Amino acid sequence: MNAFKLRFLGAMSIFGTIGIFVRAIPLSPAAIACFRGAVGCLFLLTFMAVTGKKLCWADIKRNLLLLLLSGAAIGVNWILLFEAYKYTTIAIATVCYYMAPVLLVLASPLVGERLAPRRLACIAVALLGLTCVSGVLKGSLPSGSELMGLALGIGAAVLYASVMLLNKKIGQIAPYDKTVVQLGAAAMVVLPYLLLTGGCDLSAMTGGAWMLLLIVGIVHTGIAYTLYFGALQKLSAQTAAVFSYIDPVAAVLLSALLLKESLDLLSIIGAILVLGSALYSELPERKPRKNLKKT
Repeated sequence: MNAFKLRFLGAMSIFGTIGIFVRAIPLSPAAIACFRGAVGCLFLLTFMAVTGKKLCWADIKRNLLLLLLSGAAIGVNWILLFEAYKYTTIAIATVCYYMAPVLLVLASPLVGERLAPRRLACIAVALLGLTCVSGVLKGSLPSGSELMGLALGIGAAVLYASVMLLNKKIGQIAPYDKTVVQLGAAAMVVLPYLLLTGGCDLSAMTGGAWMLLLIVGIVHTGIAYTLYFGALQKLSAQTAAVFSYIDPVAAVLLSALLLKESLDLLSIIGAILVLGSALYSELPERKPRKNLKKT
């Protein structure tokens, strides 16, 4: 396995552990999201300065509106995902969040892409999996808290899919330039919401909690995004799609091992259906081989 694959795997593994850390930080999801965006942005700017990379302001200016919109979507997406962790298990919130690739397929006609039968099948399988995860098939309705967690997770997935769509529209720009602006925009958009909803109560923050918050900002955002974008350009789309599912698998396994959040058999089947269909929808279609006759 080459160095770029290892970097990408490292990034996805780091992303998969964020729910464990967020759960242990006694701050509102908006406060954590704002801090994450600000620290991640500052870390990337520092990394670029140390490595001699410079922001290309011409590229940023040309794509500024889309960068700000996608950054705003990232910030609200983080809030919804972190809120989902409060209402349901990390495993179920993560599975709902990874409906995003399927939702992106559903929205593909908006960007002029054909909705092929193969992809429609992926959507149907993912919806069946989501039904299994929701607990509706168990014969009793989920609690209000569980339904709220599912709704927040799916809401985060919708915003994640919108970020993917917006990124498709963004023109030529270096990955680090794009990420710096998006993370900065995420922090700036979340900050007014944070102030309007009561600000940031730091009274419950201990030394350990501050350390966890710094890890989320530096490791889960700054370092993880540096590894992610540093490797992404060197990997094929198919390899990146397959490796990206280390994130939800790690989240599900760690929530079971560390937080004792076990999944029943039906939820496990649902998770496999959702993640499997989402992964399959991202893989390129194989073109039929033409039979070549010898002459």
